Amino acid sequence: MKKITALFCITAMLLCLTACGSTSPDSASTASETIESGDTADVLEADTVLSDKEYIEATLNLANNTDYTWSYDSGADAWVMSIVSAVAYPEIEDEEGVSVCVPAGYVTGIDTDGDGEADVTADSYSEAVNGSLVIDYDVEITSTNGQIYTAATAPVILNTGAAGYSSSTNTTAATTYASEGYINVSCGNRGKQDTAVGEDGSAYYTGDAPSCLSDQKAAVRFIKYNILLGNLPGSVDYFVSTGGSGGGAHAAMFAATSNNSDFYPYQEEVGAVGCYLNENGNYTTTVTIDGEEVSLSDGAWGCIAYSAITSLYEADMALAFEYYMDTDYEFGSDFQTQLAKYLSEEYMEYINGQNLSVKEADVGFDLDGDGEMNSTIALSIEYNETLYADTNGYGGSYLDLYLEEFVSNLQWYLDNLDYADGWTWFDGDGNALSDEDVAAMSSEEKAQAFIEGRYTAGSTGGMGGGLPSGMNGAADFDGKGGPDGEGRPSDGGIEMHEDRKKSSITNENVDTSGDTMDVGTPDAGTTQAAGSSLDSANYSSYGEMVEAYAADIAEIEAGDEYGNNIVSLYNPLNYIGNEDTEGAVWSRIVMGASEGDMSMFSSLNLQIAWLNAGTDCDIEWQWDGGHVPSEVLSSSFALYIDRMYNKYAGGIEVEIAEAEPQTANGDSTDAAGTDLSGWVDYSDIKSVSFSLADAVSYRTAGASKAIPGFDVIDYGQEDYVFGSSTQDARHWNPFLLEIFQKYEDTLSELFNAG
Repeated sequence: MKKITALFCITAMLLCLTACGSTSPDSASTASETIESGDTADVLEADTVLSDKEYIEATLNLANNTDYTWSYDSGADAWVMSIVSAVAYPEIEDEEGVSVCVPAGYVTGIDTDGDGEADVTADSYSEAVNGSLVIDYDVEITSTNGQIYTAATAPVILNTGAAGYSSSTNTTAATTYASEGYINVSCGNRGKQDTAVGEDGSAYYTGDAPSCLSDQKAAVRFIKYNILLGNLPGSVDYFVSTGGSGGGAHAAMFAATSNNSDFYPYQEEVGAVGCYLNENGNYTTTVTIDGEEVSLSDGAWGCIAYSAITSLYEADMALAFEYYMDTDYEFGSDFQTQLAKYLSEEYMEYINGQNLSVKEADVGFDLDGDGEMNSTIALSIEYNETLYADTNGYGGSYLDLYLEEFVSNLQWYLDNLDYADGWTWFDGDGNALSDEDVAAMSSEEKAQAFIEGRYTAGSTGGMGGGLPSGMNGAADFDGKGGPDGEGRPSDGGIEMHEDRKKSSITNENVDTSGDTMDVGTPDAGTTQAAGSSLDSANYSSYGEMVEAYAADIAEIEAGDEYGNNIVSLYNPLNYIGNEDTEGAVWSRIVMGASEGDMSMFSSLNLQIAWLNAGTDCDIEWQWDGGHVPSEVLSSSFALYIDRMYNKYAGGIEVEIAEAEPQTANGDSTDAAGTDLSGWVDYSDIKSVSFSLADAVSYRTAGASKAIPGFDVIDYGQEDYVFGSSTQDARHWNPFLLEIFQKYEDTLSELFNAG
């Protein structure tokens, strides 16, 4: 109905554009030659466009919008745009909008009468005003790290919401990055368990995969389109996706699936600009700019994802495997223990079937111990019950890489403790040190105190602070971390050992406004058992559960209305290196090493895939970090982007400023640090070491969730992502179904046994 209504509006819209002196779009046809925009080029086949191209482009051109406004924030010296629709046919208007914050240095003022001159400036501003930005492309802004940007080269930051894969209501963009010279974008998105209202006034179920991701892609198309039109500053070539938890998953998935045609149907459906259906069933991805067809990509240049809850496809196996390698870990029931054993075996087969390899030079580790880093190492998991007894029989080169990452991340932390700010340090007897003693502490003494847990962390952010406060999409931190927003059970549930009940170190700076974390009560099809001592509170028998699994998986594998398996759409490993994907230049994934929401293997697998696809990829496992950790010590969000800009866009080299010595101790009365001395050999503080068994023991002891996030056990967190028009949740994990069926005799006897 919205598309039909749009057809009646086209003529009036185009007449209005002509009267205003704007360039009218050409006829609805594609370009017959390659059109380049930045680093991308699409070869377009001439054909008739079925989508309402002229209407969409006219509607989403900010120059034609008289309803939105610009507000000036004097404290941040930035202009903030009110929320506008990012698509022509929004299904849920409150969740498909976009807002942008622009550093005032790039803007002369606001043109309110269309003559190209600034009528309202920062000096004369008094209230929100409608009009067009008057952009100064000659002005340079220097970031806090010394990088130099202009209105034409400024990176654009896309804040991916979707906390817990849920919907995010539209919010105005934060001014967080104005001082860095970045353009900041906030967008809403539909999400799991959403309902919308149809033309007849009745509610219907919507919002499952890939709606979160496709809405974010549509928002990027909107912003890039208006940059190309000259309505907004920024570079279409330097888009950076970022988010935390479910938002971190989408930040990673956004970069991993850049401009992949699998997602075009979902964007075209809601009227995203630059994504049009052709008569031959293909899609056109150009927009008309000054009478010429210009390619428009929804791709990312880079990505910084915090606690990315992806890939879900392998999450159950990976987390089970990580916990199972800890020979001292006790699962909540015999059923869980046996299932973890089977999942671990499945994970070994899965990894070995991927034929993974990595270049030592890419990861920075001498994995084969030959004293050089010039080899390509085949990665595999081995099982030898005798040789690897301390990890329940598992070892191999894949786990060697995992261990090296853990050791190197701890060493980095120890080497950067001079940047710790506001920490409280304690002596061996638990007494807070004097200010004089703290001022005299050497780097080595701080490192030793850290390993022995003789500290309480204060403000650890360095070089621009912690996780940006303007980030939407992080988890709800009122005890609700994780993809499902539920956190650990406060009453009942399957309990951890007391020594494993350690709080996640969360980031209080994360802005969660605009994100909803509704999980709801499933009507059908889930094994969620939070608040219960059972393996499943929803199925009275093992056979009933397996039958539900088989039915749900068959339905999903049959495909959605476009013939796509929505679980496959949400697996970034399917898209990294895919010939139909526009590869990101760089990516960075930051995980809390003691978080329980996701296995470290998941970020490791993303890194391996990205490196082999030619994308520069770093993973950081933060030793004092829980779910969605803050940036710490010498690291910062802006510093990383500025360095990538130097490395890949010809910017200036950015150096880390020297740490300012801490001269006064903090005011905590008790040490709150984790004592690592039982795990770590720190006889040489400049080259610490520990075993694989120590690494997984640290992981399980510090993890913030009561039990691993298996799809089948307790939280059932992934189930809600892949619902349907009649079910809140559907089972989707073929690995679990295979295990259930193969080991039915054993597992059925243990299921719900108490």
